[in-house]
Amino acid sequence: MKSEVTLFISIASYRDPELYPTLRNLIDEADSSARLHIAVCWQDEGDIQPFLDAGMSLITSEPGESCHHYRFMYRQAYIDVISVHYFASQGACWARHQVEKCYQQETYFLQIDSHCRFIPSWDNEMIAMLEGLREQSPYPVLSSYPPGYTPGENEDRKDYVSRLVFNGFTSEGIVRLSSTPFSAESPQRCGYLAGGFIFADGHFVTTVPNDSQIFFMGEEIAMAVRAWTHGYDIWSPHRVLLWHYYTRKDHPKVWGDHSNDAKKAGSIDKAWWERDKVAKARVLSVLNVNDTPYDLGQWGTGQQRTLKEFQYRIGVDFREQRVHPSVTGVDKVSWFNQLPLHHQQWRQLLQYINEKILSLNNTEVDFTRTDTVWWHIGVYSAENTPLMVKQLSPEAISRQLKQIDDQTVELKIHFITANRAPAHSVRICPYIADSGWGELLEKSW
Repeated sequence: MKSEVTLFISIASYRDPELYPTLRNLIDEADSSARLHIAVCWQDEGDIQPFLDAGMSLITSEPGESCHHYRFMYRQAYIDVISVHYFASQGACWARHQVEKCYQQETYFLQIDSHCRFIPSWDNEMIAMLEGLREQSPYPVLSSYPPGYTPGENEDRKDYVSRLVFNGFTSEGIVRLSSTPFSAESPQRCGYLAGGFIFADGHFVTTVPNDSQIFFMGEEIAMAVRAWTHGYDIWSPHRVLLWHYYTRKDHPKVWGDHSNDAKKAGSIDKAWWERDKVAKARVLSVLNVNDTPYDLGQWGTGQQRTLKEFQYRIGVDFREQRVHPSVTGVDKVSWFNQLPLHHQQWRQLLQYINEKILSLNNTEVDFTRTDTVWWHIGVYSAENTPLMVKQLSPEAISRQLKQIDDQTVELKIHFITANRAPAHSVRICPYIADSGWGELLEKSW
């Protein structure tokens, strides 16, 4: 490995106690810590003692107009910390964008969250995996949802790899992602990108910079589109390279702090949902869904490849919110090697996913009753035309319920049609063993 090879590592951290063990593990497990340049947008209360307690030495401290800049060193690795109070945060991508200002033309770029663990010699492993893709792509990118870990003295680290797959649309029409495990002998091509793990050439930082106005939702599909249209190809690693701490239910989140109450108190100028509304409109502009798109400037799509081809490759029509059957089928295809012969032919294959999550109180419907033979779940148009009708056994419907609290469950309704169905209402009714139909519950779609 040439000594001049360097890595720029971007971390956005919001009031995260896992930041400090993440930094230590990142550096401790690197084969060459001296080539690491780490930059953190640290959205917290400004007490640097946790860095010192973690064994990091303070090199410089420089106040700025809206933030404070610190530089630490740990085992020959430099750590630049941009310190802002958490009330001054403007979201995850804003924080990532602040970090990108520290980029100094390093050879490689790694973007992670502030709650990760790494395999030994992760730097060499990532570089070797990326370089092994050069013959197939001039600008490869490694990205996925890493397997999970749980912090503690004996950390539980999962042993699997996964690739990103389509998981539906939000109410605004933004693609949601999830992941599915896979096993392969080499990285697998994928159309999607994970914000919590990106490894690429260093120029990715300046070619596909984070949009500082994207709050959170839509970050990943927008950046995947922008990366593709700028000439980058995304691959799912076939070996574990790092782990990620998911859920973190007891940790503070920006949407908890940046509330309407915080705005009323004068702690923030905008509540999180106000920033999120603007962010989603910008994402829809990237996807060419907005009828009056934003002028996105450097955060728009590139000129190397087209948005239309990207949609062919992932089997998703953003504007019509329809998908290729293989996307939602057993194989959960997230990359199509073959392009369609004709656009109209492709469109005729697409399907619309109708989804609704009903929140149901146990005073409305009792799914625990023991005298039910089966449950009728139906979706109807305003003209009373049945659009979807299912008869589910008590066991089947229990598998579809998500318990929210002692009083409430959520029922996800999902059915596929050629085009958007004119759904108007949902009807739920038990069929009772001795008396026939029970009480009908009707909810609006």
